[in-house]
Amino acid sequence: MKRKIGRILAWIGGITVGLIVLVIVIVVIASGKEEVPDQTILRINFEEEVVEYVPDDPISKLTQKDVLVVRDIVAALEQASQDERVVGLLARVGRSRMGMGQIQEVRDAVTAFRERGKPAVAYAETFGEFGGGNGGYYLATSFDQIYLQPSGDVGLTGFGIEQPFLRGTLEKLGIEPRVGQRYEYKNAANTFMEKAYTDAHREAEQTLIQGWYNQMVRGIAASLETSEEDVRALIDHGPILGTQAVDLHLVDSLAYRDEVYDKLRSNWGEDAEFLSLSEYMDRAEEPYDDGTEVALIYGVGAVTRGESESGSMGSDTVTKAFRDAVEDEEVEAILFRVDSPGGSYVASDAIWRETVKAQKAGKPVIVSMGDVAGSGGYFVAMQADKIVAQPGTITGSIGVLAGKFLTQGFWDKMGLNWDEVHVGKNAMFWSSSQEFTPEQQAKFDGFLDRVYQDFTEKVAEGRNLPWEKVHEVAKGRIWTGEDALELGLVDTLGGFPVALRLVREALELAPDAALKLKMFPKKKSLVQLA
Repeated sequence: MKRKIGRILAWIGGITVGLIVLVIVIVVIASGKEEVPDQTILRINFEEEVVEYVPDDPISKLTQKDVLVVRDIVAALEQASQDERVVGLLARVGRSRMGMGQIQEVRDAVTAFRERGKPAVAYAETFGEFGGGNGGYYLATSFDQIYLQPSGDVGLTGFGIEQPFLRGTLEKLGIEPRVGQRYEYKNAANTFMEKAYTDAHREAEQTLIQGWYNQMVRGIAASLETSEEDVRALIDHGPILGTQAVDLHLVDSLAYRDEVYDKLRSNWGEDAEFLSLSEYMDRAEEPYDDGTEVALIYGVGAVTRGESESGSMGSDTVTKAFRDAVEDEEVEAILFRVDSPGGSYVASDAIWRETVKAQKAGKPVIVSMGDVAGSGGYFVAMQADKIVAQPGTITGSIGVLAGKFLTQGFWDKMGLNWDEVHVGKNAMFWSSSQEFTPEQQAKFDGFLDRVYQDFTEKVAEGRNLPWEKVHEVAKGRIWTGEDALELGLVDTLGGFPVALRLVREALELAPDAALKLKMFPKKKSLVQLA
């Protein structure tokens, strides 16, 4: 009977794999290249999800086929700016689902598109409906014109952070946190240890959003050709009704979607065809597909040990990608894209080690940071030859936290009893039912001190800074990329184009030298994906 069940399950599994392969083949065949029309209006919907990359597995390939990828947006706009068939860009904006770093990356790409003489128009139903619309409007101001639906508003209101603190809740539940951090700015622990902001916590977050606010104000003021003082006054006046937004020159005109499309066809050619970004990339020449080979490695999500999964930067996957790139004789440099809030110390250290080995092998490592490169996300980047961040990239958080929660009080309230047996003096070190002994507390504190010392020493070495200077700006504190530049934690501001310029400089190539980006880990074949 068991053998029959096993054969049936194997048969079902085989059919499932076969169907997946068949669907992938159909998708590939169906997506055969077509020509880009002679008059093309590139269309992008920035209200959709934007990601750093799509995982290389069959489900993601099918379900996220048309998901916007940051590098694809930048590359497509660069390609389209030089494509005579593309007559302009239309983007739907409004509710941005991107972080500050990604918004600035796209703003840079739109600005570069326009500098090539190509017009760009933004359309929004509203900028924030019963909510803030800062990011969407900040992005929209990088376009030549902004159209707003007559019923829409401009939710330009400024930045604010609200954060829950769970200490009171944990007390009611009978749970006692035993969490330690190095040092006072490593604020994630405060969620469990405090009932409100500490002075250091408030200072760090206030500085972060003040930095974002200043960057947004400068960007909007430059785009609207007005003063920063006027923009601050407008923000304090927000949210702003659509009719008022026209009078205040925040938007160019009120129009519905169909009216915007009619105007663009009238201005850019009645025969113009709209192509989505994914359609354009399918039909146009592949960017960065020829020239000096550069490995592109992604480190996205929480840093974990093991293989990368959706939402995680697995050390096994990323370290192997580095080793394979180093062993590939055709690869001359490595571009490492990092977007991570941190995670495992030992996993971060394993990835850091591979960046060191790559450099020793004569292959420069250039890091491009996305929305966030904090804690372990900064750890994996700190040894790079050059680090590029956006002004709004959350950077640093050089520190450590760890601990456990004592739950005996909670279980007592539930009437549940725990008992245990053990062999070894510290066998119950991480048990949630037992307090640290004085000796165990000393060991725990020693662990935190060791990690912090190792982290800061490696930052000092990688960034060529005195340890005392690193300690001064570390202590678990987050900074904007703009602040990080002044503090020596990054080398310059920008996105993918700036990182690629630094790759060329590191390889002593001409500023316009062709590059071929080669993904590591290498993309799997259809059979491997199945």
